[in-house]
Amino acid sequence: MDVPKEQISALLDHGLYSSAQILGCFAVSSTSANPETSPHLKAETLVQFGDSLFYQKEYGRAMHTYKQALEYHRIVSKQNAVASSITRNSYTTASNRSSSPNSLSTSAINENEVKFKIAKCHCAMEENRVALAQMESIPTKSRNLEMNMMMAKLYRISRHSRAAIGCLKECLRINPCIIEAIIGLADLGVPARDIISLFPQTPNRSGRPPSDGFDSSCWLQRYVEAQCCIASNDCKGGLELFSDLLQRFPNNIHLLLEIAKVKAIIGKTEEAILDFERVRSMDPYVFTYMDEYAMLLKVKPDQSKLNKLIHDLVKNDPSRPEVFVALSVFWQNKDDRGALSFAEKGIRTDERNALGHIMKGNLLMSMNRPEAAVVAYRGAQEIRPDLRSYQGLVRSYLALSKVKEALHASREAMKVMPHSAKALKLVGDVHASSAGGREKAKKFYESALRLEPGFLAAALALADLHVAEERSGDAVALLEKYLKDWADDSLHVKLAQIFAAMAMNNSMQEALSHYHAALRINPNNAAAAQGLDWLEKKLKGVDPDAAEEDEDEDNEVDEGEAEQEDAELL
Repeated sequence: MDVPKEQISALLDHGLYSSAQILGCFAVSSTSANPETSPHLKAETLVQFGDSLFYQKEYGRAMHTYKQALEYHRIVSKQNAVASSITRNSYTTASNRSSSPNSLSTSAINENEVKFKIAKCHCAMEENRVALAQMESIPTKSRNLEMNMMMAKLYRISRHSRAAIGCLKECLRINPCIIEAIIGLADLGVPARDIISLFPQTPNRSGRPPSDGFDSSCWLQRYVEAQCCIASNDCKGGLELFSDLLQRFPNNIHLLLEIAKVKAIIGKTEEAILDFERVRSMDPYVFTYMDEYAMLLKVKPDQSKLNKLIHDLVKNDPSRPEVFVALSVFWQNKDDRGALSFAEKGIRTDERNALGHIMKGNLLMSMNRPEAAVVAYRGAQEIRPDLRSYQGLVRSYLALSKVKEALHASREAMKVMPHSAKALKLVGDVHASSAGGREKAKKFYESALRLEPGFLAAALALADLHVAEERSGDAVALLEKYLKDWADDSLHVKLAQIFAAMAMNNSMQEALSHYHAALRINPNNAAAAQGLDWLEKKLKGVDPDAAEEDEDEDNEVDEGEAEQEDAELL
């Protein structure tokens, strides 16, 4: 061989893939041109060349090269079969052949490893079904850890949960510290005790409690229990377990991120933002769950921090799924079509990014496409049930006037999250959508407030019911209880609207005060700005509603003229 294979291996080992690829071209050319070159050497050279192409992200070429290598490998296998047959007939002949320098008794490549490389090429090209078929051609006993993990991923994408569970369990039997497998099994609904039973058992024979109050040999079991709690929507139990682990492992970025993500899901926005900020101060280059953080900053809103986050993410690695979803959050309400494109890119990059599906649903709703939004929210739920996907489903169904489906989705949320005040409110929202359901809605809102007294959204919804039933005084009394603890612009806007509707001298001044308070908290609150403008005109003696009617009349004249022009053209 004119090009030593050791040279190509050295280049690959040092990450010099471009040089390895060029040198590989020479090696392949050399072995192909020489008819005396053995098939196993040709196969090995092709695999090396394929590796250089794979690392250069030329997946189609790499796959073609690996398949050529397998063809030569099969030639070697056939020749070995012939040699074995001769061995059975003549021990002497076989002995002579085995000592010959041109012996073909072994192949330099591992067929299963090459099949795995072909499957990885298919995955990189988003051809998951073909990749799965390729992986299934590898015998079960021949699959290593990496192969089993890929099999589990492909099975989950194809919704073969039972097969995915089997692969993940096999991984933990080999190595109990594969956190990815633990999280996967928890997501698939495997109980904590079943996961822990896969670990090697090392009981403490002394029976004495550890001196630090936390058994260091059990931290992984606690971690399993925490992930299973979160997966079963026992967020309170999961947070407690994660907090215990955080005491054992202070400033653990992974635990802080898990805690922040759960708080974001259950609506503890302020606490989640603080946790994410703590992580960013420790590691400004982290990507995990930064799409969740972006959504929280959008909700708060904190545009300066959102701008800084997007800048850092794009600068560090613009190809990550979290970056695409964060960009989608950033462009929401500015360019919904562009934002939708980013959300879809995030989903294509990682199909199991639930937040990408939720963002897609939100954007489709803002574009008045509730039917498509339902599909997106259902996609998020298939990955992991999430309060936000249920909220989106309810909004979508109500927009489609499918009250029965909305009620079913909200009750499903209650079954999944039986101790969630937000799930109770969701059922109340469905009942409140019709005048006949207000009394039922009131009961659900009150139950939500008993479960979570500081739940402002339920208080605002209950206040709306009081106003609808002409009990404005009750609405004001309810909301004023929250003013001491909540510096929230939506709370001030709601109070301003109620006071303005009461149309008394002192109430108008109260409304003015609350609109100003809302704008101090959030200068970009459009409802507060519009309400303040309306109220100031009212206080000046100008009829703001009459001004709006005049504008409507002007528009009607313009439309009439346009229709006349169309008629003339016709």
